[in-house]
Amino acid sequence: MDTILVANAGSSSVKFQVFGIGQDGSLKRQIKGQMDGVGSRPRLRATGADGAVLIDRSYENEAIHDVAAGISITGAWLREELKIEPIAIGHRVVHGGPDFDRPVRVDQNVLARLEKYTSLAPLHQPYNLAPIRSILARFPNLPQIACFDTAFHRGHGALADRYAIPEALYAEGVRRYGFHGLSYEYIASILPDVAPDIASRRVIVAHLGSGASMSALDNGRSIESSMGFTALDGLPMGTRPGQIDPGVVLYLISEKGMAPADVQNFLYRECGLKGLSGISNDMRELLTSDSPRAALAVDYFVYRASLFAGMLAAALQGVDALVFTAGVGENSAPVRAAIAAKLGWLGVSIDAEANEKHVRLISRPESRVAVYVLPTDEELMIARHTWSLLSKRSEKHARVS
Repeated sequence: MDTILVANAGSSSVKFQVFGIGQDGSLKRQIKGQMDGVGSRPRLRATGADGAVLIDRSYENEAIHDVAAGISITGAWLREELKIEPIAIGHRVVHGGPDFDRPVRVDQNVLARLEKYTSLAPLHQPYNLAPIRSILARFPNLPQIACFDTAFHRGHGALADRYAIPEALYAEGVRRYGFHGLSYEYIASILPDVAPDIASRRVIVAHLGSGASMSALDNGRSIESSMGFTALDGLPMGTRPGQIDPGVVLYLISEKGMAPADVQNFLYRECGLKGLSGISNDMRELLTSDSPRAALAVDYFVYRASLFAGMLAAALQGVDALVFTAGVGENSAPVRAAIAAKLGWLGVSIDAEANEKHVRLISRPESRVAVYVLPTDEELMIARHTWSLLSKRSEKHARVS
């Protein structure tokens, strides 16, 4: 069976999944794993479709000094021990900039263009691109498909897409992109099956995790997002502040004497829940802490999420459903309950017992807004895009031949 490898690389880890391609073109998840601890205590773990452990192996730090080396070791394990030779690799790439509004096969030219957006997503872009660069050098004929977190939002209208800045800056790409697009696209793709009564209506999706954002969907299309030019905007996140007055950045530079690189590091790594609480960037730790600052961080997150829900409801001119997804959205009943309580004015009313059980539909029958908890699957979305692009290229080649 042909397979597709999906890779999501970070600064010290790479998550991966292997999908088998059926005769009818369907995709079936075969392997799920990750190489983590890169640079400290590298460890490769993976399970099969049935949950059975396939590998749990540690390595010397010197053997895996960066993520590119980690994916090389992972690839060797797949090829040599499991005899898996993927026909393509799909990669999550956070920022596609103004040039890329759909998945694309990566060559040296595309890679160079994507590297230009590193400063717009410094926590993600360089690490997303590192394994692509390494594999391109070693296996130049193996198709690698970049799937962008910005692409799903590229259909936004001009009013949602722009900042109030001169046209020249917009023309060179300074605009509101939105992120977590692969997650939103997946949710939009499953709504016709899991909630057909709301799939074509006005839906707010809350992707709440260490990175957090919200998006307004109308008939399955993104029309507005809480995030903008970079993944700093919108909701407070684990270590990122979310919406902030640009004057604060000017203050840090002019009054605190911080260099641009220091400001970038501060905004991406020292703010958000971590900065507010002084304890942790992990919502689970904050919810169990008795620290007043931890409570402040949680309350702030809930408050800002409710504000953005109101903004997105205005963009949609009403709301028919609210969907919680991603790590916090799928697993934190207290956070969902607190956000829902603040949205009572919109007609949101949830069933406490259903919420605690994390069932799919958690709203009360009388709630004017249906509230769902739906697990996201960005990796499957990447696999779908990768297979679709390969299929189209094969069909085009066949027609030309």
